[in-house]
Amino acid sequence: MRRLHVLVICLAMMGSMFLPRARADNWNKKTVITFSGPVEIPGMVLPAGTYMFKLMDSLGDRNIVQIFNAKGTHLFATILAISNFRMTTTNRTVITFSERPLNTPIALHAWFYPGDNFGQEFVYPKAEALALAKANQAPVLTMPREFAAAITAPPAAADKTLRQAPIAAVEPSGQEVPAETVVAPQPAAPAPAEVAAAAPPPALPKTASELPLIALLGTLLLTAGLGMLAFTRRMVA
Repeated sequence: MRRLHVLVICLAMMGSMFLPRARADNWNKKTVITFSGPVEIPGMVLPAGTYMFKLMDSLGDRNIVQIFNAKGTHLFATILAISNFRMTTTNRTVITFSERPLNTPIALHAWFYPGDNFGQEFVYPKAEALALAKANQAPVLTMPREFAAAITAPPAAADKTLRQAPIAAVEPSGQEVPAETVVAPQPAAPAPAEVAAAAPPPALPKTASELPLIALLGTLLLTAGLGMLAFTRRMVA
């Protein structure tokens, strides 16, 4: 058994064993992927072939992924997932896998749509999650085994059941821990820089009242007016 080793497969890597081609739609993240080898997903193993991944139109606040055949006419599985954050986005779909013991199919770990920071990290039933945790020596997202039947149930029933499933993570020892120990949360936004409050402008000294000045101007104007009147009378006389 080796420690956790997630294989990141980009769709541009045409020589990869598991990812020859894909195409995507933005609305429901629909992505068509071709696997040239068997791949374990929660609840089953998919044989080599082409599959359509897309987000279910769910009423819940959790991410639920549906896996269809290439044409979207047959539903293989409805899988519960949790958003997992990545710092760097790519312009191609990225599928990650968890290691399995030799001669066993690799296991689907997460799916990132082109340009998205958040991807879907898949939740496995308890027994499968524990096997993956032991193989990778790292915790794996899990839900109680009684919810596993919903993976292959009709869409409406699967949606209702999976939205009620409690999610945790299982350690290689079998101990359950909070799911937050596995998924990467979105980094908190940096706190806004504190700006020192501007000091109020200094108060200007109070000046003397303007009433004396007004009275003085009035007196001068009155004197000038009387002078002009006297001058005018002399000129007339």
